[in-house]
Amino acid sequence: MGASSHGAAIELEVGGRTVRLSSPEKVYFPERGFTKLDLARYYIAVGEGILRALRDRPTTLERYPEGLGGESFFQKRAPKNMPKWIPTAHITFPSGRFADEMCPTEVAAVLWAAQFGTFTFHPWPVRRDDTDRPDELRLDLDPQPGTDFKDAVRAAHELRAILEEHGLRGWPKTSGGRGLHVFVPIEPRWTFTQVRRAAIACGRELERRMPGRVTIAWWKEERGERIFVDYNQTARDRTIASAYSVRPRPHAPVSAPLLWDEVDDAVPEDFDIATMPVRYRDVGDVHADMDAHRFSLDSLLELARRDEHDHGLGDLPYPPEYPKMPGEPKRVQPSRARNDDDT
Repeated sequence: MGASSHGAAIELEVGGRTVRLSSPEKVYFPERGFTKLDLARYYIAVGEGILRALRDRPTTLERYPEGLGGESFFQKRAPKNMPKWIPTAHITFPSGRFADEMCPTEVAAVLWAAQFGTFTFHPWPVRRDDTDRPDELRLDLDPQPGTDFKDAVRAAHELRAILEEHGLRGWPKTSGGRGLHVFVPIEPRWTFTQVRRAAIACGRELERRMPGRVTIAWWKEERGERIFVDYNQTARDRTIASAYSVRPRPHAPVSAPLLWDEVDDAVPEDFDIATMPVRYRDVGDVHADMDAHRFSLDSLLELARRDEHDHGLGDLPYPPEYPKMPGEPKRVQPSRARNDDDT
């Protein structure tokens, strides 16, 4: 099927820039019939909201050039054809390699990425002026088999209480799937390793308060039917889908920012590229005030110190692709370690 069957290219204007959209009638979400143009119009409709989530952040693009069902890939390096008006940031991966990633500073950059089949935007928790010190603590509540969004909601309320006890405020959003994310804007004073340590301390405290319902166990075989606090989402080069990002699922859901008093009644499936623009028009970006705040991790890091000193709770395993980190325990799943011991 030739490109002409997907319609002639059109031009869209946003923020004083013109972005060319080729094949606007190409179907990206067959189940709902949403096209490339629908995706582009969605990102224009929520433009200032997603820009708030991405502004000045090195951003990895999750691309589906042929739509859902076609091949997909994560684009970390800024494409060679990227317009000069989109800045980049130099980032270093755990391996020591590096790349220049795009850093959106205007809505047109989001639209430009959508032209190339970007569904989901994965921003780093740093800004381009300091790519080694995160300015967000991101907590990922991931339902394991046998649990669901309502279980994540219960964990989120307890997490909110823990954060407040440590002088922190979190902003919740749906993941676009069954989970919940809670983001805390922080002062860019700590390294990735320290921010991850704070996330582990937070997860351990949540696990203590909700035994049998929350886990921070890295190995799937140990998690059970519980909500997993994915502390490794705070490791360098691990990213979480931004607010307003479209997720690659048949009904074209989006990651929806919420107010805390909306969390109990929220239904993740209700937020998609057709409904979110209506909500955005009516209530705006409910996380618009995030950037006006910067909190300290000192109290959570003190909790981490006490966990280590008083309870012998040190570091936890990193993801498999990471180099061995100082102080990290053996990176081998417990059942395999036991089998090795038995031989």
